[in-house]
Amino acid sequence: MKAYTISDVGRVRRENQDCIRFYQTVRPASSILALCDGMGGAKAGKVAGEIGLSVFMTQISELICDRKRKETLSEMTRAAAVRANESVFDKGAGDKSFEGMGTTLVAAVVRGGECCIVNVGDSRAYLISDSRITQITRDHSFVEEMVGKGAITRAQALNHPRKNVITRALGVDRTVDCDIFSPLFQKNDLLLLCSDGLSNTLSDNELLEISQRQKPLELIGQALLALALSRGAPDNVTIGLLRK
Repeated sequence: MKAYTISDVGRVRRENQDCIRFYQTVRPASSILALCDGMGGAKAGKVAGEIGLSVFMTQISELICDRKRKETLSEMTRAAAVRANESVFDKGAGDKSFEGMGTTLVAAVVRGGECCIVNVGDSRAYLISDSRITQITRDHSFVEEMVGKGAITRAQALNHPRKNVITRALGVDRTVDCDIFSPLFQKNDLLLLCSDGLSNTLSDNELLEISQRQKPLELIGQALLALALSRGAPDNVTIGLLRK
């Protein structure tokens, strides 16, 4: 398994509140790639993202490595996300300066032939396979709900004034509803995880074109970031790539 991560503050923001991490376990062999995009003010957003990411990575790696566990990979992934949510919530509830903070979470957990994707918020996971790109996750956002109801079109959603309003995040409430996906992830396929700083700037076709044109993962990541920056990158831009 090969992985590459890159993150940039962008052209407008003063602080990078995105965070991303890749980790591999040996027994059993597994790969974990996770990304968080914090919210709640300059200080709180960064703290929320860091707590959410750290707790999720710790929990999922411990669960996977505990050979006595009988849960499925999906159940373990969900449990790790729930624990991360509780940790972010407790931090916000216990300190007024962090009140109301939260973070998105998108993560890919691969073990053997299994692949599990968990999502809360509007950070995304894409699968690039056989010259096709598929958005695995569904944004938990105001505009996505409006599109689902037929109130606005997909094209209108791209420039909607409330396109950055998310409806679900880690740490906002004591409990959280996570989306879990189990895509078919095969040899030479590419998983792309990204914050909305990338997906709001580049189209799916552009993500596919760059991913197909460049081969080494670091060149793909750097090309995606460079294009986002060339367009003004009004938000933090974070990219994680995983190839089987």
